[in-house]
Amino acid sequence: MKYPGVELIFDHVGHFGRFQVFIYFICAFQNMSCGIHYMGSMILIVAPEHACKPPGNVSKFVVHNTSVTKLEDVWALMSPDHKEHITAELQNGEVWDLSRCGRVRRDSPLHAANSSSEPHFPCSDGYIYDQRQWKSTVVTKWNLICDQKLFAKLMQPIFMFGVLLGAIIFGYFSDKKGRQVVLWFTSTGIFLFGILSTFTFDYYIFMIARFFLAMATSGYLVVGFVYVTEFVGRKSRTWTSMNMNSFFVFGLIVVALTGYFVKTWWLYQVVLSSMTFPFILYCWMLPESPFWLISEGRYKEAQQLVDVMANWNGTSRCDLCEVLSLDLSAPVGSKSSATRKPNILDLFYSWNVTSGTLTIWLVWFTVSFGFYSLSMKPIHSGDSVYINLFLVAVLEIPGYIFTSVLINKVGRRIGQAFCLFCIALFCTIIIAIPQRYYFGVIAATIFARFFIGSTFGLVYLYTAELYPTVVRSLAMGTSNMVCRVGSILAPVALYLSSTWIFVPQLSLGILSFLGGVFSLTLRETNGKPLATTWEEMALLESEHQSSSSKAAATANEPGMENTEVVKLEDSGLGE
Repeated sequence: MKYPGVELIFDHVGHFGRFQVFIYFICAFQNMSCGIHYMGSMILIVAPEHACKPPGNVSKFVVHNTSVTKLEDVWALMSPDHKEHITAELQNGEVWDLSRCGRVRRDSPLHAANSSSEPHFPCSDGYIYDQRQWKSTVVTKWNLICDQKLFAKLMQPIFMFGVLLGAIIFGYFSDKKGRQVVLWFTSTGIFLFGILSTFTFDYYIFMIARFFLAMATSGYLVVGFVYVTEFVGRKSRTWTSMNMNSFFVFGLIVVALTGYFVKTWWLYQVVLSSMTFPFILYCWMLPESPFWLISEGRYKEAQQLVDVMANWNGTSRCDLCEVLSLDLSAPVGSKSSATRKPNILDLFYSWNVTSGTLTIWLVWFTVSFGFYSLSMKPIHSGDSVYINLFLVAVLEIPGYIFTSVLINKVGRRIGQAFCLFCIALFCTIIIAIPQRYYFGVIAATIFARFFIGSTFGLVYLYTAELYPTVVRSLAMGTSNMVCRVGSILAPVALYLSSTWIFVPQLSLGILSFLGGVFSLTLRETNGKPLATTWEEMALLESEHQSSSSKAAATANEPGMENTEVVKLEDSGLGE
């Protein structure tokens, strides 16, 4: 079957030849760095157990009437809630009771009870920390505890706000200025801001560096996925695009392994940031996307790129004009389409486009909300944060493999709805199972996470396929922005779980069910070409409707002589 536009190129130069393999693994490697920085920020803000530092050299500590001389032995004697005081006897004979955020001096014997009349002093000499798990963290570096703990709590929200802005800003500029320049800029930013945040000596500079690191990481994640999708033909797009997310998960595994062996935060950050450096050496070799070049009318550059692809893949030369002429409507050749700039209002121009955009946004919000609301609790409640993180990450990979097989068989639309309905089902099971059946609850939670990971990978691919090249990165960027809103609201649901334990599961179940229902209204994209312009999208929509029993032969006939307004109205994401 003949498809319109740029997709025809892959029938001549190969859908996933040596050239695409080279592009794919370079970009996938950098995806791993994105996963590292996303989850690495959560580990950096861990606050170890602490107590006020005594004003002098300590001869011995007393906890539960047991005397020890080494500080590391003190924490082993503490109860799990760490509510008791630590009593310290100094070498000059002074006795101090040390709490988390204050200290009391008393002159009574070492094992005597405290007196409420004894004066309290602030922690002017700093704090002592439990270093059994971490030698140092960002929290211990700047003492972001007690009256300064707000500064520690601001780290993750500010990082996520940077992720939110980076997705939409770089998504917009990718559609306007090209994928290549955005990949260069964001990759360089990831490396530079990652290193800057490691070696800064000021908290505010650290926060600024982390904010721009979040923007660069988010921008690369959005544009890099679109870039790879536009270089791979439809025959190989499902497996390659879905498994781009597997490399992100590999980044989480690297975080878990690095955190397990490296106990100093700045060395931990250096190791993680250095993962970006190999990509910096190769990113300058990455060409511009053929879809974007043709959508901008830059045919000469596109022809040169196609010649390089054919040479690498060992195929015969592909004459771009001849190939595109197979499409009699030739929408990519229209001057108006080539010069049209992306506009966020295009995502809401007509009812079909608006309903499709809102549905995709709902799915993005749901899976992000579910990922963080069901993943954050075990990561922070277990004794081994790294083992929990490792298990959560490893669970994602089978989900991507399963979904790749599923959507090749039943399509994107049915596959996405199926995964969302499964999330809703297992959330219902978690609520229905009595809490005394612990392993049943754990099993249901694991299956819910499995399908959350599956849907996360699928919605990336589905979003890229639904929209034309002229707004593809913008659509991905705005979707990631909504995704971040879900991750920001997830802790709210966890907080409300203190009122009713199943608030996160109930919220996720309702959102998943609604997302599954609305997903059934989306246009199927499995085995279909990527549209370059709104006109090509109108052709695909017309083909989709003509194959339906309810569609009339002339219901959505795209008129290339019509105005741009008519073209946009004809091209919808929904059925």
